Amino acid sequence: MLEPQVAPYGSWKSPITADLIASETIGLEQVMTDGNNLYWIEMRPSEGGRYVIVRRSPDGKREDAIPLGFNARSRVHEYGGGSFAVAGGAVYFSNFEDQRLYRLDNDNDLPHPITPKEKLCYADFVLDQRRDRIICVCEDHSGKREGDAVNTLVSIDIKTGVLKTLASGNDFYSSPRLSPDGSKIAWLTWNHPNMPWDGTELWVGNLDENGLLDQSGQNEQLIAGGVGESIYQPEWSPDGVLYFVSDRTGWWNLYRYREPDEKAESLTEIEAEFGRPQWAFETSTYAFESTNRIICTYNNRGNWHLASLNTTTLKLDPITTPYTEIEYIRVFPDQGRAVFVGGSKTENSSIVQFDLRSGKTEVLRRSSEALIDLGYLSAPKTIEFPTERGLKAYAFFYPPQNQDFVAPPGEKPPLRVISHGGPTSAASSALSLGIQYWTSRGISVLDVNYGGSTGYGREYRDRLKGQWGIVDVDDCVNGALYLVKKGKADSERLIIRGGSAGGYTTLSALTFRNTFKAGASYYGIGDLETLTKDTHKFESRYLDNLVGPYPERRDLYKERSPINSVDRLSCPVIFFQGLEDKVVPPDQAEKMVTALRAKGLPVAYVTFEGEQHGFRRAENIKRSLEAELYFYSQIFGFELADPVEQVLIENFESI
Repeated sequence: MLEPQVAPYGSWKSPITADLIASETIGLEQVMTDGNNLYWIEMRPSEGGRYVIVRRSPDGKREDAIPLGFNARSRVHEYGGGSFAVAGGAVYFSNFEDQRLYRLDNDNDLPHPITPKEKLCYADFVLDQRRDRIICVCEDHSGKREGDAVNTLVSIDIKTGVLKTLASGNDFYSSPRLSPDGSKIAWLTWNHPNMPWDGTELWVGNLDENGLLDQSGQNEQLIAGGVGESIYQPEWSPDGVLYFVSDRTGWWNLYRYREPDEKAESLTEIEAEFGRPQWAFETSTYAFESTNRIICTYNNRGNWHLASLNTTTLKLDPITTPYTEIEYIRVFPDQGRAVFVGGSKTENSSIVQFDLRSGKTEVLRRSSEALIDLGYLSAPKTIEFPTERGLKAYAFFYPPQNQDFVAPPGEKPPLRVISHGGPTSAASSALSLGIQYWTSRGISVLDVNYGGSTGYGREYRDRLKGQWGIVDVDDCVNGALYLVKKGKADSERLIIRGGSAGGYTTLSALTFRNTFKAGASYYGIGDLETLTKDTHKFESRYLDNLVGPYPERRDLYKERSPINSVDRLSCPVIFFQGLEDKVVPPDQAEKMVTALRAKGLPVAYVTFEGEQHGFRRAENIKRSLEAELYFYSQIFGFELADPVEQVLIENFESI
């Protein structure tokens, strides 16, 4: 083996290219079972970010279940999820272009629409085969403004497309679940200003002979939840018992509700999270292998684990796997097989089949088939570090790693701090080529689970209430300074990067602190006040809890908006923005760019036609990676190992 070359951090040549990440990596989500067949969604950047339903038969044959020209993606809540269902080989899905509900039968070549062309979006489907209908969430956009969207639970007749309202009157609905005998339906609902991780209600209603709820509400019962209790993933067991996840103890744990007891029974009492923030529909952390056995996943301090729960003895048995990220879990009932999307510190996200008897795993589909030598991969280190008010925060630290290179003696690496989106979300320790792209070039990465992140209990999640732009910024700053103090990072080359809400944290850190020397905002928020007026319904009152009620606390919105304090910003920033983004409209980035331009600070602005919130097209994913790297190379003066397309940096001569 050759001796490693000596080269400055940032200039190492890496096999993990932007092309590999953009063109050869797919997204995997929404796992479903139907008989012995398995289905999932693939988000394919090489096909313009199309969401494709894929079917895998028991013999291992894998094929697309929907043809070209169709895109199985819902726009409900703008984040979608829950965009398809399968029963008896028939596939039902929401098509992105027109948001109509389609059906594709085994013997048909093309899907045919069930619903008419209206300003309605559908998600979170449940097949009611007894009544030949679909039950789902409906979002009506026929009002004059985006914020006027109306959300309901509806049934849709599969043959006629006739829509009937089952539940209405609240701001949001999710998770309709039909009991095994079809006599009852459970669902979640919540109202502004709550988000689903703040407080939801779990209701159960009796269905009449026509499959409708008594509109008087007399046959509906509130089972659990409220303004301060978040309920997640209600499910009926095979014998008709209602299970759900609640955070009433401060941790999302499993419960069940059995008649005639008429009370919720705790099944797990551990300081771990069996729930996730419900940004998208149809996420799942548990599934029934049988009436007496649940296969479940839980998050303990940032890492996910697999376990088996005996519903009779309530014994929770951990199951050893190499995976630290496990989601969309499903089970083939009574077959001893679980399937989930899993990723480990050394393996990309994959569709994984787990044999519950032997403990063996089989990878059915990888998000990337690229084989990367471990010598180029940086293993994340879980760190705790001190932050404000005598508290601790958490992060995953990735030091530079490339078996072909070492840095000159005495040089400390640049550090790229990631502030994740949400902000109610979490960083993952599963292998991310998007992170390894940087570490294999000699730039270390700190992926911060700042206060407000999930996986650490409700108290940690609630740290951000009324403190957005303060707690998250403090934790990102203190994480970077912690590594500087440990000698792991160059204090003069500290970078912060974030997307969406993480973009707000990034811009706030660059504006209100002097720690970072450069930054990258991906569809980030610069003006909180404008956001409250421009964003979509789902998040239109999110800031009531994160900042304060508006307009009563308009002072806080103005005080914490980077756009109003651009005079305090003194370092270069690059902005990336999709021009069709309805979550964080382009106006947010353009205001910040104009302000930095006027101040004479180095600034770059990269826009993408046809992109919404988050980039899905291969060419745009590649462009954003290379443009960000090029930007830092110019700002910090290191040469790149490979040529990349340049980006215009205005006011660059001012450095």
